[in-house]
Amino acid sequence: MNNILRVALPKGRLGEQVYERLDKAGYSCPEILEQSRKLVFENLDKGVRYFWVKPSDVAVYVERGAADLGVVGRDTLLENSPDIYELLDLKLGKCRMSVAAPEAWRDDASRALRVASKYPRIAARFYEARGRDIDIITLNGSVELAPLLDLSDVIVDIVETGKTLVENGLRVVEDIVPISARLIANRAAYHFKHGELETMTAALRKGIDA
Repeated sequence: MNNILRVALPKGRLGEQVYERLDKAGYSCPEILEQSRKLVFENLDKGVRYFWVKPSDVAVYVERGAADLGVVGRDTLLENSPDIYELLDLKLGKCRMSVAAPEAWRDDASRALRVASKYPRIAARFYEARGRDIDIITLNGSVELAPLLDLSDVIVDIVETGKTLVENGLRVVEDIVPISARLIANRAAYHFKHGELETMTAALRKGIDA
């Protein structure tokens, strides 16, 4: 079936929540709920093929055409700017991108601000818009550790409940942008499978509005 929709779902709780939405929207695939090590599941009657993907890789699969659709956090879209279409805010995985610092921290404008982050582009754009000179320190692990060891002055990271910050003596200084899960589409698929994509998007939107 050439019109089958290939959907990249992020592994983990978010992907499970998204599948629940898709199931309710009429795109069920019971096989995906079975306990197995399989990564690809399909229901030809419903015209869908799902596969589990590491969250940070979803946009790559969609941009490169291995998937027609995918679900990815807005943080990934803002950081990597993939060449895709953003179709819908699924209003799942809600959190925010924020600046956080030690409780006693006060900004010293006389020197470059040391900023540790997994999201160097987002951080750079945020401070560039403010005309603030910064020194970006890109980390892949627990960025909360950076200011505790005086590697950085502040961090830019995703904040959900803020509990991790509090437990490490940090506080939110400022919120940068709200984050949530977005439905994205491959550009070519959006044209060649436009009807199928629009039907699924409309069904998901109806579920959100309800």
